[in-house]
Amino acid sequence: MADDIRILMCPPDHYDVDYVINPWMEGNIHKSSQERAVEQWKKLHQTIKECAIVDLVKPAKGWPDMVFTANAGLVLGENVVLSRFYHKERQGEEPYFKAWFEENGFTVYELPQDLPFEGAGDALFDREGRWLWAGYGFRSELDSHPYIAKWLDTEVVSLRLIDERFYHLDTCFCPLSGGYLLYYPPAFDAYSNRVIEMRIPPEKRIIVEELDAVNFACNAVNVNEIIIMNLVSRTLKDKLAEAGFTVRETPLTEFLKAGGAAKCLTLRVTEPILEDVHATVSIESRVIRMEGHLLDAGILNQALDLVVENSGSFRVLNFNLGVERNSTSSAEVRVSAPSHQIMEEIMTELIDLGAVPPPQELCDINTETVIQAGVAPDDFYVSTIYPTEVRVNCEWVQVTGQRMDAAIVVTSNPPSARCVLLRDLQVGDRVMVGVEGIRTIKKVESHDGGARKENKEFAFMAAGVSSERRVELLVEQIAWEMRQIRDQGGKIVVTAGPVVIHTGGAQHLSHLVREGYVHALLGGNAIAVHDIEQATMGTSLGVDMQRGIPVRGGHRHHLKIINTVRRYGGIHEAVEAGFISKGVMYECVKNNVPYCLAGSIRDDGPLPDTEMDLVQAQGCYSELIQGADMILMLSSMLHSIGVGNMTPSGVKMVCVDINPAVVTKLSDRGSVESVGVVTDVGLFLSLLVRQLQQLTRPYSLNETF
Repeated sequence: MADDIRILMCPPDHYDVDYVINPWMEGNIHKSSQERAVEQWKKLHQTIKECAIVDLVKPAKGWPDMVFTANAGLVLGENVVLSRFYHKERQGEEPYFKAWFEENGFTVYELPQDLPFEGAGDALFDREGRWLWAGYGFRSELDSHPYIAKWLDTEVVSLRLIDERFYHLDTCFCPLSGGYLLYYPPAFDAYSNRVIEMRIPPEKRIIVEELDAVNFACNAVNVNEIIIMNLVSRTLKDKLAEAGFTVRETPLTEFLKAGGAAKCLTLRVTEPILEDVHATVSIESRVIRMEGHLLDAGILNQALDLVVENSGSFRVLNFNLGVERNSTSSAEVRVSAPSHQIMEEIMTELIDLGAVPPPQELCDINTETVIQAGVAPDDFYVSTIYPTEVRVNCEWVQVTGQRMDAAIVVTSNPPSARCVLLRDLQVGDRVMVGVEGIRTIKKVESHDGGARKENKEFAFMAAGVSSERRVELLVEQIAWEMRQIRDQGGKIVVTAGPVVIHTGGAQHLSHLVREGYVHALLGGNAIAVHDIEQATMGTSLGVDMQRGIPVRGGHRHHLKIINTVRRYGGIHEAVEAGFISKGVMYECVKNNVPYCLAGSIRDDGPLPDTEMDLVQAQGCYSELIQGADMILMLSSMLHSIGVGNMTPSGVKMVCVDINPAVVTKLSDRGSVESVGVVTDVGLFLSLLVRQLQQLTRPYSLNETF
């Protein structure tokens, strides 16, 4: 017997399943046998007494779960953090456990009443005394961990539980002597599993399969080389034996009905203390403010779900509900995360939802100076498509040149901010770092459709990716939008791939250019080559476009086209010389529609017009999309993704491709002005042209539809 190990237990005199506060209790109310429960508890008590000293706390009538002493509190040395139970069904246990601790000479620390923490059920010391593993997610709050670290002067490592069956840390996680760990990885989120793997080497991690996990194999009592548990498979027993442990099984089926086993029924009140281990906790908390139609637009739910899904926790501090139909609501929320990195990730996404720090907490911005051209400071803020403002000289300043994946450079006199690509950063530029002092501005949809009518109509289509059955309806809507933009002097940009030509869409795209529906064309070397091939030789990729069959020697056609255009000196010159007399590129030249062809490593030739300098091509694309009201992305994933990254929120986007995965990737940008259409691009263009031709009557600026 280990004379230096003491364990607290409580006899099951009043034990029963009287209520449901975890999944294991479902269907088991009053189905536990008191006689068998006492018998099983006594066997566990005797087994533990053979290897440790057992102390008893007197059970109190009316509190059936008091038998699970692991939840009484967390003990280290002579100090104990008393539990604050999450459910009212157990809160009455607190004074009884407090009295026992005080009577036995412990200094008791008590958390705020509204801050749940369920003792050693959710906090387990590394058996070598190096740190404390602390769980959160169901019964204990992340915000309790800094208190524990301070009061017990120990390092706290936070782990988030995600499987409601394993509602306490000790149900799926058991530190063992010698630095070993017995645990069930699916009970934790990805971040927590990474933390575990960083702390415990592979040879020390003993992974439990689900069959053992649901029998609470991890809910075990470890005393030196002995492990006491309810039930264990032969495979797991062999693994433990290989690590030098002896397993003692003792049935605890009556207690499993309440969601507990060996560890739940015990509390170790003697834990090793290392002189060189002191309070450390990586938890970070911030207060954010949100305003708008938080409930009816679902913004608050989105924000809170986002926090939890990213391993954080939250607490709503204040909430003011708008009392009238068009009134906005406001909320202040305390957000906590297990590390600075996770907090930055959470805050970056919350900013996209419009979250900002409370006004009184923010004045000056966080910036760092560029010391190497083309290299941003660490932790620089990465811009998004949404209109953004930053705090400069205690006021909000609009960021210009809004686009995705850039840094934000600010100046103080006069206050200004602009998006700058990494490669364009200059020494001395002040770049926004972190997430403080940044907010995004989003359109507020009123209850009566207060947003602009045309935006609302276009948003009607923005229900994600649309399949064939909706193509005609969507084309009708898109045609109206294009007609409106053209007649009001707006700008439509087309990003197109060679599939447009291969599927017979060249004549339709040519029509759009000729009729003034295209104001800039973006693509690559291939669309121009195959468009000219079809216009001059009747083939595309060597396939006869009329008969749909390969032409002898057709695989050389595109190279002949490239060679001929190079001889003329470029597309414009080939058009003027009469070599090109129809097609998309012909219409662009004849109608003064600017185009930019971005090259790639796979390009043949290329054409003289193709920009093979990637940086120059990006700049050309960026220039041509300035002021765009709509962008049609036609079967060109890579070029379209590039365009999407350059385009701010508010620009209507139509992404068309036969591959749903491509459309999803292009349209999933968080903008309500985007729609994805899964269909053949040639079919889409033919339907679009047909619909536009039906709009023969003059368009009225006041017309609605």
